[in-house]
Amino acid sequence: MYALLRSILFQFAPEAVHVWTMRQLDRAYAITPIRKLLQKAYQKKSDSLHRTLWGINFPNPVGLAAGFDKDAKHIDALACLGFGFIEIGTLTPKAQDGNPKPRLFRLPADKALINRMGFNNGGVDAAVLRLQKRKERIIIGGNIGKNKITPNEEAYKDYEYNVKALHAVVDYFVVNVSSPNTPGLRELQEKEPLMALLHKVQVVNKSMPHPKPVLLKIAPDLTDTQLDDIIDIVAATQIDGIVATNTTIDRSQLQTAKERVEAIGAGGLSGKPVTARATEVIRYIHQKTKGSIPMIAVGGIFTAEDALEKLNAGASLVQVYTGFIYEGPGIVKNICNALLQQNKN
Repeated sequence: MYALLRSILFQFAPEAVHVWTMRQLDRAYAITPIRKLLQKAYQKKSDSLHRTLWGINFPNPVGLAAGFDKDAKHIDALACLGFGFIEIGTLTPKAQDGNPKPRLFRLPADKALINRMGFNNGGVDAAVLRLQKRKERIIIGGNIGKNKITPNEEAYKDYEYNVKALHAVVDYFVVNVSSPNTPGLRELQEKEPLMALLHKVQVVNKSMPHPKPVLLKIAPDLTDTQLDDIIDIVAATQIDGIVATNTTIDRSQLQTAKERVEAIGAGGLSGKPVTARATEVIRYIHQKTKGSIPMIAVGGIFTAEDALEKLNAGASLVQVYTGFIYEGPGIVKNICNALLQQNKN
């Protein structure tokens, strides 16, 4: 059924389809009988699916990755689809339009997307107001970044502002310095600037009445030496975990015609081409740290097997994004069913 719907939706521009489908989902949520049907169809509840991490009880380990509901506009409707948690953002202090359109592209032959959205969002304060009004009590992560016009040496001010603004309405934070679509942002992944940034974020976070877990989202393009630096930084700053991984700038594994890829241009690649590398990063960090750093896995999760592979590599939770678009809303329940089956065996 979803394959037919997808074939129709894929005839239209990706960003326009996203806006339209979210509008329809919101309308469905507003009608009680339809909302209950969605919940029955897509939610899987079982005590054995629960995961406790950072003192948070996740009803299941399958979340929606940042980037899908940047502005927290569709939390209630998306909660019907069975997610154990939803990560909003990336949010910035000031609203910004992001990069010029078109900026989101499908690569169906690779089950992939290329995006260069550029942190388009309505600003953190507007998202806070929406989160204050939400009805569903689903766990929320706040993915935070800096405005494009903010120079890197002042980036910490943007992250501090976001932490203060979101603190009362999210359950954990994710510091995003790994998007390839904001000029110069990935320079903040280098050891000294990242150490300084995370220290400042932690000072603000710990000054709040109830400090929240702070995670770092990293790129799949980091070398082993850079991953070693990340491990050192996590220890030194005492942040709570890692989200691995963001999109990649690597195009070497694509089946899509080279001319098509070159015509699309710059942007972060997500989906199946990232699956193996994201798992490698998770396994490397898990083995190097003997499992001492909790991780949320994201990158190329399309099937229950993909999710289990990430969990077996050392992740505690998983997130979907591109797989959700290609496989449809049944992806969460499929993964949960596989976990329950594994528990029986």
